[in-house]
Amino acid sequence: MTQRTRKLIGALACVASIFVWASLATSIYLAFPPELPWFVLIAYFIIAGMGWMLPAMAIIRWMARPDPQP
Repeated sequence: MTQRTRKLIGALACVASIFVWASLATSIYLAFPPELPWFVLIAYFIIAGMGWMLPAMAIIRWMARPDPQP
């Protein structure tokens, strides 16, 4: 597979993973009890907001691999 094809697939996968992550994070947030302190919510939003970067880094690393030499 060429790097150009990987970049197309990777870009679509990054967008899809962000949508999936946002849906998952929202579902988890809605399951929280309403009386949680504000600092717990802030910590959750920081972790959830940065959590999408882990799958994105793996996808970007895969996209950046050089083409195999024939």
